[in-house]
Amino acid sequence: MREFSEQELVRRDKALELRKLGMDPFGHSFKVTSNSKEIKENYDKYSKEELEEEKFAVVVAGRIMNKRRSGKAGFMDIQDKYGNIQIYISINDVGESEYELYKSCDIGDIIGIDGWVCKTNTGALTIHATKYTHLVKSLRPLPEKFHGLTDIEERYRRRYVDLIMNDRSKEIAFIRPKIIRCIQNFMDNRGFVEVETPILTTLLTGASARPFVTHHNTQDLDMYLRIALELPLKRLLVGGMEAVYEIGRTFRNEGMDPKHNPEFTLMEAYLAYSDLEGMMELTENMFQTIAKEVFGKMTYNWCGNEINLEGPWKRVSMTDAIKEATGIDFTKEMSLDELLKLCEEHHIPVEEHQKSLGHIINLFFEKYVEETLIDPTFLYGHPIEISPLTKKNPKDPRFVDRFELFIGGKEFANAYTELNDPIDQLERFESQLKERDLGNDEANDIDMDFIEALEYGMPPAGGIGYGIDRLVMLFTESDSIRDVILFPTMKPRD
Repeated sequence: MREFSEQELVRRDKALELRKLGMDPFGHSFKVTSNSKEIKENYDKYSKEELEEEKFAVVVAGRIMNKRRSGKAGFMDIQDKYGNIQIYISINDVGESEYELYKSCDIGDIIGIDGWVCKTNTGALTIHATKYTHLVKSLRPLPEKFHGLTDIEERYRRRYVDLIMNDRSKEIAFIRPKIIRCIQNFMDNRGFVEVETPILTTLLTGASARPFVTHHNTQDLDMYLRIALELPLKRLLVGGMEAVYEIGRTFRNEGMDPKHNPEFTLMEAYLAYSDLEGMMELTENMFQTIAKEVFGKMTYNWCGNEINLEGPWKRVSMTDAIKEATGIDFTKEMSLDELLKLCEEHHIPVEEHQKSLGHIINLFFEKYVEETLIDPTFLYGHPIEISPLTKKNPKDPRFVDRFELFIGGKEFANAYTELNDPIDQLERFESQLKERDLGNDEANDIDMDFIEALEYGMPPAGGIGYGIDRLVMLFTESDSIRDVILFPTMKPRD
């Protein structure tokens, strides 16, 4: 059992005193009629004299954030979900017993206040208390006001304290659902239907990633937490739903850094009779709609870059971007030996499963181009080897009709003109198994049920996936993914 600090022992003694007075230190329901936001919006326009005359009654509740007492009267600030509001309390208004409760309260306690709205001589909007109600005793002191949680790891691990002490953390926590609601409204207004698909799967499909493995006891079956949403959603196109999307948790057994969390939120959308161009139009409009409706601005400062979301966005092929950066034209025919020699000359290591045109193009892109794509850019024309679920480009079958959206040098979306040829799809799956045999532990399984679905006929379609966490990072101008996920994956405390 841990040892309590002196402050914690004092607070526990106070909780016992409350019980002796017949009060539950951890409270019961309390009828609230207003909050700090409503009070400021509704009453700040009144003068001190008008408020004293009208005596607008309110009942509020919140956490005590500071306390200033002098004799038989005092002030305190309480915090609710919207911010702080000042309270004035006097023994002449609340009586001796309630004033004694106020005297003995601690920073961090949660209380209820009945009173009326007033202004101080300095014009500060205040609630003049007529009744003080103890609700919850805080047994631990809050971090010191001006420094809060200085350990960044502890901020993320003890998010509940971070939300109390850090206004910016609370702001992001409330902005994120507004962004997601805006996305849902945008998609719904375009005729898409939001659906849910399984989180537990028996196959690795839809993305190149290592999975988390779990076990179904009743069926004695190893299963995976999904790494993508793609194949179940495309089955729904086969079924005739035509325009579907899902926003859901996805899991990839990979490292953690400022841009990646093993558990993240992904949105995928599929639109029958559309293609790559349709997904570009959808994406540009969705980002601009969020910018206008949620934030009212088009320019954002993110990771040291000024990002302007005004269109039209730049479009560039992967091979053209590499050629501009290195002078190498990967559209020309080259032997494997020539490709490997280029890698050697440019100090790019190549693993056994990467010894092909497509993988080598991708390695050059990652080294020379990716981090240079600062303005919103649709990068298209990916090699077939790294795009197992995408329709071939009819002009050059070495490449596929796919784009990735890059902003600030980071990937934000991945879109396809969807592959709906079951014969071609099966061959792609089989080539993925060959890559796995060569050491690619992120290769896809063969999903024969999906092949069967395609054999019934899937309409031509465009599809896209968005990393919602990274999207929220951009719009909230946050450098770390941990700032926009309330409970990021953390190592256990020692």
